[in-house]
Amino acid sequence: MLDAIPGKEEMIALIGESLYDVWNKLCALIDAKYEMECRWDKGGKAWKYEYKYRRGGKTLCALYARENRVGFMIILGKDERMKFEKNRDSFSKEVQIQYDSAQTYHDGKWIMFEPTDTFLFDDFLSMLAIKRKPNRK
Repeated sequence: MLDAIPGKEEMIALIGESLYDVWNKLCALIDAKYEMECRWDKGGKAWKYEYKYRRGGKTLCALYARENRVGFMIILGKDERMKFEKNRDSFSKEVQIQYDSAQTYHDGKWIMFEPTDTFLFDDFLSMLAIKRKPNRK
């Protein structure tokens, strides 16, 4: 756990104004579709912060922050990968490439994106819907 949740100024100093805007827009998009527990944590070796969306002990996705970079990770389990692969043509080339190059572990395929704008947000929502149906109207 973190000692203190980073505020706006700290986040802007870390990732920059434009990425802070991308971060906030992505969070707003997820918050509009999903009612989840959100938790800040340390980002491990590669990232400074992790902001995780969870419910009922299951993680939906996580956002990560480090110097001038933002990460968005979604882990697709076996059944979820089958659903993605069945509909892969409905996703952008960028998402397909990232999916194909992602490492597969025992608990699923860990797909990390580093968005610099909102271009892939519709694809992100489609991927989240594979994991869990939105629970907000």
